[in-house]
Amino acid sequence: MSVAGLSFKSMDEILSLSAIEQARLIRERKISSVELIEAHLRRIAELQPSINAVTEVLCETALAEAWRADGMEAGGVLHGVPFSVKDSIEVAGTVSTAGSVVRSAASEDATLVARLRAAGAIPIAKTNLPELLFAFESDNYIFGRTNNPYDVSRTAGGSSGGEAALIAACGSPMGLGSDCAGSVRLPAAFCGIAGIKPTSGRLPRTGHVPPAGGWITGLWQMGPMARHVEDVALMMKLLAGADGVDPTAVALPFETALEDISRLKVAFYTDNGFAKPSEEVSETVRAAARALSAEVASVEEKYPACLADAYDLEMKLLGADGGDSLRQYHAGLGSGRMHPLLSGWLDKLEAYRTNLQGFQDYWDEWDRYRAEMAGFFRNYDAIVCPVYTQTGLAHGTSIEDANFRGFSHTMAYNVAGLPGAVVRCGASATGLPIAVQIVAPPWREDVALGVALFLERAMDGWKHAAGLINGHKLI
Repeated sequence: MSVAGLSFKSMDEILSLSAIEQARLIRERKISSVELIEAHLRRIAELQPSINAVTEVLCETALAEAWRADGMEAGGVLHGVPFSVKDSIEVAGTVSTAGSVVRSAASEDATLVARLRAAGAIPIAKTNLPELLFAFESDNYIFGRTNNPYDVSRTAGGSSGGEAALIAACGSPMGLGSDCAGSVRLPAAFCGIAGIKPTSGRLPRTGHVPPAGGWITGLWQMGPMARHVEDVALMMKLLAGADGVDPTAVALPFETALEDISRLKVAFYTDNGFAKPSEEVSETVRAAARALSAEVASVEEKYPACLADAYDLEMKLLGADGGDSLRQYHAGLGSGRMHPLLSGWLDKLEAYRTNLQGFQDYWDEWDRYRAEMAGFFRNYDAIVCPVYTQTGLAHGTSIEDANFRGFSHTMAYNVAGLPGAVVRCGASATGLPIAVQIVAPPWREDVALGVALFLERAMDGWKHAAGLINGHKLI
């Protein structure tokens, strides 16, 4: 089988390239957008029975857009390249279920989808997630569970788990997720890809389901995901800036990942004082610190003292009403039974129910936490640390108390509102990806991504899953 003179093996190799490289091949007429889209659609069809990452394949519209792209000169930097979208982010003409109930089709794209389209990219699929995004696994009663492409007995993570699994298995080169407690970074880590939770307010959240609004916007942000850090950096440049709709989105452009990291002062830690990681995870973080030590101004083992408070503070801010607002939202959808991963979250939030004075106390604690974190960054330019305490979890176990506490490693930087990038830096003895998290001061995504780029090159970054998925060998 050949496509535009390329062998099937070459097409597999093309699918593993970055979006930037795929766009270059289209500009150089070495492959057409139609051929690239068709190849991704075949890969999705091959993968879906095993990993169940996709909620809707946009086959007809994607091919129609690809034909149009091939009929014109390449314009945007991502001309003719596909991307996928978490099923809580609106794409015109599709429904966004948020893993709960089917709604009416969106009349227009979410701002971030529109910005990728403006750069020439083509939506190819919507991806799976937990019910109403409240779980660290992607499983719901509508579409079922998403499996990790490196070991289908394990979760791809949540809530952007379908997105991470599809990208990791080369069903899409890049995509959009969202993150309130680790929902971009954890799936990226479990599936061995790159991603970033930007500073709160960096990207517009217009077109997200459930909609953005209220005080909770300080905790979460939509963010780009890809196999390669260079694509995450490019997406940040395309996505950043106010849209005149989301009042929390700032008019602050993003240019590129920091190229010269030699002057950075880096802190690292393996234990946040609340949830101790496995030795494999700890050693991967230490290895990343060692690699950086020859490249940056200084590397010191140090962590903000406030980290131990992060878990309780995130749960307080989400659970001040004991989870009642989320229960009411769920009931209003008329979706019937609630998935146990969501009800498990709500059971945990019940312990943090308080009154108005208690909520004011939570808010005061939040201010103190953010001030302490800002003070730490007076002495350091970046933090390198675990994303989670272990590799991808067995299905259904994320809600267990011992495992749930481990999510404090990402919650820490939702509470702080800081940018956190993720890049694969190693693997477990069983071949599961191990990533590290790189955190930077507010609005310094360039620093986090600059360090991530270095670590990707020094420690290999994304790797194909070994073995077979549905009879199709991943390279």
